[in-house]
Amino acid sequence: MVEGSMTQGAGQGPEVERTATLRDFRVPAYVHETGPFIHGAHPGEGAPPVEDPLQVPEGYTPTERDLPVINRGDTVQVTVDPVAAPAPAAAQPGAGPGPLFVVGDVHGYLDELIAALQEKGLIDAAGQWCAGTARLWFLGDFTDRGPDGIGVIDLVMRLSAEAAAAGGYCKALMGNHELLLLGAKRFGDTPVNSGAGTATFQAAWLLNGGQKTDMDRLQDHHLQWMARLDAVEEVDGYLLVHSDTTAYLDYGDSIEAVNDTVRETLTRNDADECWDLFRKFTKRFSFRDEGGADAVRSLLDTYGGTRIVHGHSPIPYLLGEVGSEDGEDSAGPLVEGPHVYADGLAIAMDGGVTMAGKLLVQELPLGG
Repeated sequence: MVEGSMTQGAGQGPEVERTATLRDFRVPAYVHETGPFIHGAHPGEGAPPVEDPLQVPEGYTPTERDLPVINRGDTVQVTVDPVAAPAPAAAQPGAGPGPLFVVGDVHGYLDELIAALQEKGLIDAAGQWCAGTARLWFLGDFTDRGPDGIGVIDLVMRLSAEAAAAGGYCKALMGNHELLLLGAKRFGDTPVNSGAGTATFQAAWLLNGGQKTDMDRLQDHHLQWMARLDAVEEVDGYLLVHSDTTAYLDYGDSIEAVNDTVRETLTRNDADECWDLFRKFTKRFSFRDEGGADAVRSLLDTYGGTRIVHGHSPIPYLLGEVGSEDGEDSAGPLVEGPHVYADGLAIAMDGGVTMAGKLLVQELPLGG
């Protein structure tokens, strides 16, 4: 949940210079909670940050800028060759599945996503799937903050069909911003019990980068697609989730149970239940500090896999490499590739595209 100035979106006019300012990074205070292991059609320009979008009930707290700068810990930065990769070779009959790729948080940056997918040889110059039997997983957070979240969802939905027709697949996980957008559309200004007073999805959506152009273009098929996304999957020994939190354990002791519980919660359409789901998916940093490796193991032991791959918490924050609030470092944080930490058990994929970082698309296993 990082806020940065907007950059050029698909089909827009002159490029808008993106800065590294984080002034409008706003998330609820509850994201500091790390669980039991704390010790272990083309849109217009992206909307500017909303300083006071509506009267917020007393006690509502998602106005605090979170994710403080931290010192480097026992983390390792993996160097990944940034040179454009050739198109993944199509697997021969009986040769098994194609190569596996994962995509970090996109947050409406459609142009950057298209460029990153082309660089990896997954789509061609026309934006069509060209990777044959390759397998592509998005880790969630398609909208908010950037200029064209609906364009991103449309692209992912189209690539899903094209990849399936070619013998591969393109799939996606549920991020906390999908839950936020669904809640804002369904419940609007309906008060919910936030645990720190009264809140509304509408207020939280606006304060966390909600874009009017996305809401105006949001259609039923987008809502249905988001509501059916899985929360957890395991592929080739990698446990894929959106958030770096142990909160998934609250929803079931198997991947199937978690995904069913999340879908059932959304189907019941109870504002307080959906808010609690959003709140838990917004938690972060469970794998970062002392005891982080144990937190990762608790998920791997429960759901399977040998490593966890997540988005949500930007790599610059995990490394302590962030721009100043006043935008003094106009170059922004340097992100070259995924970040491996928690005794090598966790792979972070949010390159901080909203704060002038990098939108990451990575083949697994990691090279280098």
